[in-house]
Amino acid sequence: MSQIGIKKSYTLGDGRSIEIETGKLAKQAHGSVVVKMGKTMLLATVVSDQDAGEDMDFLPLTVDYREKFAAAGKIPGGFLKREARPSDEEILIARLIDRALRPLFPDDYHANTQVQVQLISFDEEVLPDALAGLAASACIAVSDIPFNGPCSEVRVGRINGNWIVNPSTTQMKESDFDMIIAATMDNIMMVEGEMHEVSEAEMLEAIKVAHEEIKKQCQLQLELAAAVNAANKREYDHERHNEDLLNRLKTACYDKCYAVAAESIADKALRGQKFGAIKDEFVATLSDEEKEDKFLISQYFKKVQKEAVRNVVLNERKRLDGRKLNEIRPIWSEVDYLPGAHGSSIFTRGETQSLTTVTLGNKMDEKMIDGVTSEGSEKLMLHYNFPSFSTGEARPNRGTSRREVGHGNLALRALKPMIPFGAENPYTVRIVSEILESNGSSSMATVCAGTLALMDAGVKIKKPVSGIAMGLISGTDGKYAVLSDILGDEDHLGDMDFKVTGTKDGITACQMDIKVDGLSYQILDEALNQAKEGRLHILNEMMKTISEPNTDYKPHTPRIIQITIPKDMIGAVIGPGGKIIQDIQAKTGANITIEEVDNVGVVDIMTNDGDAMEAALARIKAITAIPEVGEIYKGKVKSITNFGAFVEILPGKDGLLHISEIKWERVEKVEDVLKEGEEIEVKLIDVDPKTGKLKLSRKVLLEKPQKQNAE
Repeated sequence: MSQIGIKKSYTLGDGRSIEIETGKLAKQAHGSVVVKMGKTMLLATVVSDQDAGEDMDFLPLTVDYREKFAAAGKIPGGFLKREARPSDEEILIARLIDRALRPLFPDDYHANTQVQVQLISFDEEVLPDALAGLAASACIAVSDIPFNGPCSEVRVGRINGNWIVNPSTTQMKESDFDMIIAATMDNIMMVEGEMHEVSEAEMLEAIKVAHEEIKKQCQLQLELAAAVNAANKREYDHERHNEDLLNRLKTACYDKCYAVAAESIADKALRGQKFGAIKDEFVATLSDEEKEDKFLISQYFKKVQKEAVRNVVLNERKRLDGRKLNEIRPIWSEVDYLPGAHGSSIFTRGETQSLTTVTLGNKMDEKMIDGVTSEGSEKLMLHYNFPSFSTGEARPNRGTSRREVGHGNLALRALKPMIPFGAENPYTVRIVSEILESNGSSSMATVCAGTLALMDAGVKIKKPVSGIAMGLISGTDGKYAVLSDILGDEDHLGDMDFKVTGTKDGITACQMDIKVDGLSYQILDEALNQAKEGRLHILNEMMKTISEPNTDYKPHTPRIIQITIPKDMIGAVIGPGGKIIQDIQAKTGANITIEEVDNVGVVDIMTNDGDAMEAALARIKAITAIPEVGEIYKGKVKSITNFGAFVEILPGKDGLLHISEIKWERVEKVEDVLKEGEEIEVKLIDVDPKTGKLKLSRKVLLEKPQKQNAE
């Protein structure tokens, strides 16, 4: 007999239902739920320690999202045949969950907390990433863990101008819009997505559509929490306080911090030194015993400094580096910096710098995907690297971080709609951004540098793309300031980080994280339009370096010729066990790949040697050529019989040269005229419509003897 849990469900506008169940699985976790839509099921659990570590000043929250291959009836590939490290897709979904949840925990809650979401059943038409945020929030809602939620996430798509919430996999193929929005009952928390050059108004409309559906999902969680009596949250005390120290520090340091913030110091290091000197001056006034409490001194100084900097922006309308609220930092860029790369660029904005390369490869270089929810290959890759020296720090390199995966994915989504493939661009494209300096929005620098490097490489992008990071500082008295091209400090001290990318004609990608309650649609609309102004300014600066793709690839870039062949000719080009294609590659030095696309064979020939290209192309055309009656061919005698000879006129295509068609004169024995291996010219005179057999003639190419003419 199965355990019966508590279930709540609701129906989307199109009749599909979402169900949440608790009390059946993973009951030793502090909170657990199963979210089901169609055959897709997610198990979400949360566990949080009762106590925090000593002198913790942040929430050590870990969010993991994993997909189980059994959910889709698959066995993992590889030697071990079991799930291993998370894929990039799993990391990206975990980040979506994390960014929605993290701001909703109380500021003074510092207990080690772990949220785990697992895909345990998969329906190909129900995408799990749109349900993961709902599952994560619901498991916290039914626990005793303090949480200022619930929240939820939905995907918004658009087909023929109609908005669709949580569209199916099939519907997403037709959608020109793919955005995931997270929100509480009252506030938008997180936005991320890609779109095909949409307007700011369209994006805002999508957010509003999503929020209405999210409100219903939040209500569902409240009802589930009430059903399990989860209203009573645990008591905790994770912080030490010393009000006297705080007041003394604020009295001594606030005005000085305000003055430094108002000095308009563009140099991040110098600005940091001046703030540090204020702190050191205050510490010097403390007793030896008070100086020992370095943790509280540091925490209180950060708090006072943050308040002072924010107030300078709100009161003086002046930023840390002296810029106006909508002013962009100085920009310089350069292309063709790396002579060995297929395309390269440097993009520098203020103290943020990206060195980006583009490498062009063939089909063998595509990224293979063998996941739970998707299979296939990707022709476009973008990798973002953030070394410690870019911020003047020394830290060990532990491999690719989640942040690097997330920032690279955002830049990829920004550029992807503008990169053609197929006949216009037969290459596999890899873009790599090396962040050499960082002080605000290195992901947007990657978008700009990526555009420049693609044009330098000769990739015929549809339109250039630029990106900008926006910030927000808001006060309790209704004052607020929307900041364009934010610094790293403005990101840490602000209430919003909003990244927008696009062409001159519209938005291609966005990512937004909001850290405060009550962000109005009016402010969001203002931020979007201010971002457009900044994007276009940055784009204009980029165009001063290179305004359109180079007309040709670099001399050292391998060339690709792409041709199509009949589907039934693919096997002929490959040959038994790959014998023919391997022979072509060995003899010409060209790299050849073949795949079936839309019921035809697509052949890519890649080499830097023009002669090799022509030789490989000629052989493939010969193999795939269709013999035509009346054409003259130079063929090779393959075998001789008593009634004629079989001549190969094209690779793999033999025709019969009957003994009567060898010469005008009578031929007694074929061997008297022809030898095996001999090359001769013949004319195709007929093709049997039933069997396809080829009939050849040699004599029609020879001059007819005079004696026969006389007769």
